[in-house]
Amino acid sequence: MRESFPIRRLLIANRGEIACRVIRTCRRLGIETVAVHSSADARARHVREADTAVAIGGAAPAESYLDGARIIDAALAAGVDAVHPGYGFLSENEDFARACGAAGLVFVGPKAETIRRMGSKSEAKAIMEDAGVPVVPGYHGADQSDDTLERQAGQVGYPLLIKASAGGGGKGMRVVRSAAEFADALAAARREAQKAFGDDRVILERYLERPRHIEFQVFGDRHGNVVHLWERECSTQRRYQKVIEESPSPLLDDATRQRMAAAAVEAARAVDYLNAGTVEFIVSPEREFWFMEMNTRLQVEHPVTEMVTGLDLVEWQLRVAMGEPLPLAQAEIPQRGHAVEARIYAENPAASFMPSTGRIRCLRAPDRHPAVRLDSGVDEDDVVSHHYDPMLAKLVVHGIDRAECISRLRQALAHTAVAGVATNLPLLRAMAAHPLFAAGEVDTGFLDRALEEVLWDVPTPPLTALAAAAWRLAGELERPAPADDPWSPWAAGDGWRAGGSGGLPLRLLDAAGRRHELRLELRPEGVRVHAGSHHLEAELQEIGPDRLHVRCQGLDEEALVVTDGDRVYVGLGDHGWDFVVEPLYAGDSALAEQDTHPVAPMPGTIVAVKVAAGDRVEAGQALLIMEGMKMELTLAAPVAGIVERVLCAAGDTVEAETVLVDIRPEDD
Repeated sequence: MRESFPIRRLLIANRGEIACRVIRTCRRLGIETVAVHSSADARARHVREADTAVAIGGAAPAESYLDGARIIDAALAAGVDAVHPGYGFLSENEDFARACGAAGLVFVGPKAETIRRMGSKSEAKAIMEDAGVPVVPGYHGADQSDDTLERQAGQVGYPLLIKASAGGGGKGMRVVRSAAEFADALAAARREAQKAFGDDRVILERYLERPRHIEFQVFGDRHGNVVHLWERECSTQRRYQKVIEESPSPLLDDATRQRMAAAAVEAARAVDYLNAGTVEFIVSPEREFWFMEMNTRLQVEHPVTEMVTGLDLVEWQLRVAMGEPLPLAQAEIPQRGHAVEARIYAENPAASFMPSTGRIRCLRAPDRHPAVRLDSGVDEDDVVSHHYDPMLAKLVVHGIDRAECISRLRQALAHTAVAGVATNLPLLRAMAAHPLFAAGEVDTGFLDRALEEVLWDVPTPPLTALAAAAWRLAGELERPAPADDPWSPWAAGDGWRAGGSGGLPLRLLDAAGRRHELRLELRPEGVRVHAGSHHLEAELQEIGPDRLHVRCQGLDEEALVVTDGDRVYVGLGDHGWDFVVEPLYAGDSALAEQDTHPVAPMPGTIVAVKVAAGDRVEAGQALLIMEGMKMELTLAAPVAGIVERVLCAAGDTVEAETVLVDIRPEDD
């Protein structure tokens, strides 16, 4: 018989993957769920899965998910008992937490005062210093004048880090390596912080070369109990955005782990912490550690902790919010095996990680398994919008030890594919296979230093992978019209011709730029592939959507083969290969003229225009700044010349491929 839970109905003040995650626990506990949604999310997965859904405004977050008053009105109208903020949006907004309480709603999170104190990085550091928790040297004072900050920067020393005082996630953060760079970096950090958090205050910290990022999950209740649920290492990141997280950390020894755990619990006690939170540390290669910040919410990477403890952290949140004591004491919290999470984003690593939007035409993931978990906020046919964070899903795996876990991660990534939008899956596959990752030696700057090396280090595809791709593509290739005689060799449709080599021609280009010239002979049970002097006869059988059973040369296993226009992905074993189908008879084309009409690389909003008609610009000079999918980017002049027209203004919303500036090249 299902347990009667004190929360009868819960509103989830969020969207996407975290909303779906909270709904899953609520369904198990018998709690009714109310989803809120913007106009862009009217048919989103979290809306479909909730028991009830309420529209709260326009597509822009400020008109919906960031409008606390509308959300509270929706909660009251729906008759809910409590509000779960998820992460992002209003999850660390003290005013929203306080307004929930004032409206008689239980806020599933910490006290508003705790959110306020930890939301200011400067105040948080002062509190931690008083509590005896090690803090990174730097400046976190109230005087935010340019002169004071520049003077303090000189005292902290270079390189240093400018960080937004009011937020995290890499927003409003800049590394500064010399005094000459400081003013521009400060202006950029402030501008980004103001947009992301509505607060342009910053702090300065000593920048540590090649540090590790390790955080501890903490929980507190209303009865004075505070525990930790072990650590997660988040050092695999790019530009301060986490990419892969794991637990336990491969860096820590038991003694350091215990010291950091004690510091994390002390940090939580210092602010009378309630509910789920995360204490984040920066750690040197020698295992010296310092407090960075405290996130007063559930983290994106919480499934890693759930996999190694076997606990449901959302259930813990709900129980603590209703006044129950923590379900377990510190000594009772297990740590079993190893877990890794890989974040799947709608972005193109090969195009400077440009966010990708569009309709998801295909989403394939590994078969359900107790050791493999996919937390997703999207399904096939859902639309990825430029209005929100581009994270689509999280792939989480567990193993008895780190070696088994990484092996399982590689296999799971090889058998995961998305068509319709570009994703960072190629980077995740490459990173999971990288020797430094296998050795547990990745620091927070590794991907920024070695991105090209990691991204393009794609193993040469075996003929088995090429055969699987060819067999799937063969049905989409043009074939000769069948002859009237069914016994005619021309009726086979495999490219046979008299007096010459037979087979359907196919040309594939892999992600490393290698070209594969193939000839295919289709057989009833599979395909014979010729690649130069190499030949392979493979027996293939459809066993499910985009899945083939491949038998050849002693190989007997399943392959994932997903086509998307002129692209095909093959996942086989623990590797995956992306191919582009090249035209067979493309004529030699003249060199295209240098693009003199820069376009918007993604949908978004124009933040600032840096040039005007008549200005002379150099190649690479900033033309304008735009923002979309929580990302700010600068559009640069592709050529030197004279600006003839500026076709946008600050505040304009533009679609991808919209021409923004006309430039007359210098030599015209």
